Amino acid sequence: MSYGRNPLSKVYDIFVVGGGINGCGVARDAAGRGYSVGLTEMNDLGSGTSSWSTKLIHGGLRYLEHYKFRLVREALIEREVLLKMAPHIIRPMRFVLPYHKGMRPAWLLRLGLFLYDHLGGRKILPGTKVLDLASDPTGKVLRDEFTRAFEYSDCCVNDARLVVLNAMDARDKGAEIFTRTKLISARKNEDGWTLQLQAAETGKIREVSARLIVNAGGPWVDEILREAAGDNRAANVRLVQGSHIVIRRKFDHPKAYFFQNSDERIFFAIPYEQDYTLIGTTDRDFEGDPASATISESEISYLCDGASQYFKDPVTRDDIVWTFSGVRPLYDDGVSKAQEATRDYVLRADGDKDASVINIFGGKITTYRRLAEALLAKVEDAIGPKGAPWTANSALPGGEFDVGDYDNVLSKTSASYPFLEAGQCERLVRAYGLRCHDFLGGAKSLQDLGEHFGQGLTASEVQYLINEEWAWCSDDVLWRRSKLGICFTQEQTERLDNYMREYIQLQNLAAE
Repeated sequence: MSYGRNPLSKVYDIFVVGGGINGCGVARDAAGRGYSVGLTEMNDLGSGTSSWSTKLIHGGLRYLEHYKFRLVREALIEREVLLKMAPHIIRPMRFVLPYHKGMRPAWLLRLGLFLYDHLGGRKILPGTKVLDLASDPTGKVLRDEFTRAFEYSDCCVNDARLVVLNAMDARDKGAEIFTRTKLISARKNEDGWTLQLQAAETGKIREVSARLIVNAGGPWVDEILREAAGDNRAANVRLVQGSHIVIRRKFDHPKAYFFQNSDERIFFAIPYEQDYTLIGTTDRDFEGDPASATISESEISYLCDGASQYFKDPVTRDDIVWTFSGVRPLYDDGVSKAQEATRDYVLRADGDKDASVINIFGGKITTYRRLAEALLAKVEDAIGPKGAPWTANSALPGGEFDVGDYDNVLSKTSASYPFLEAGQCERLVRAYGLRCHDFLGGAKSLQDLGEHFGQGLTASEVQYLINEEWAWCSDDVLWRRSKLGICFTQEQTERLDNYMREYIQLQNLAAE
């Protein structure tokens, strides 16, 4: 909900269905070129696949085994493009790959990492090196049989915030964003489409028109084709479930681990949200409603057992503080194994004489910006060009500083607000970058930020999330705009929900 920030347009050049990373990335790119853009999301922004990733911006080292050189090269190039675009929510990370004698041979790992270092024109991130785990700090938590490792670079990302920041920039460039609003009907007319949108909160239906639809429904892309557009043939995606466990911090250093499993699959152990370690992911085919995906007992065992093959101190169910599971909408390319299904994106233009619907199948978070550029090329073919590609050298909201200046931004913010605890200040800068000053303002004490809900979350920040980032309930704040839900109590959550409900009611009354 945007509380009347923008007047409702009657006709859009492009109407995007789906508020995940691909949909919001397309809306941002298109709005920045001068197209009139609308976007609808039936739930919260990033509430589907885009918030349940392994939190990586990476080339996909394992895809080299399947000869996906173009995909890996594109993703490797994008690492540094995105890092410069959002140096607050994306940060470089070193990954430690222990050599396991019973699995891939050392020469194969060296060859793969050599290609990984050189395929993408790396300029910022350091290259691969070999570690002696007997003396390197990263070896202390590993079992004694692991004596050697390879260390390479990738990046980690706050995935749900990446979605929201793209939506914010799209809005700032003129796009209209409708959250918790479902497309229930799409009828073809002489000039394009007549669309009916239904608000989840009120049930009210609004009708808009668009010259072209972009179907960015993720796991629901086929459902949108079937139900809204009446395409009963739709069967294009392969749903693959990926699950993760989160445990208390397993190691003190800032590096991550890349582990091989005996079934030839891989998984990661990554520093997460200051106090935790994220372990995942799994790959298995999924049937049913993607919104209902939850981690299975077999997946929990798989991740615990796999991590325990490497860590001296085994990972058990008792260590788990949170789990999450998401469904990836991969393009169905007919391969037999879920982990081998392509992570590449496929764009399909449907229509009679022109491409009146462009559908997005598959893709990965690292290449969302390139996907948007490729899709806009199809838009130009369908309804004509406007502005030129522009996002490669852009900044997302709050990230208007150089990659190497993050520590300086953090120290200046800490000096400006000395009443903030170190962990709280770092969380705010990592989440909002320079935009944290929008709600910290001229505060001289913690009390100046209003009610404190716990874990450093204040009324000032919550109001900002409601007014600027479409937050509507505690889940939006605690599980997507942040991950504070891991440590929030039920009482704190209920208090936050009540506050948000009352504040939004007041905002709505003021807008009437």
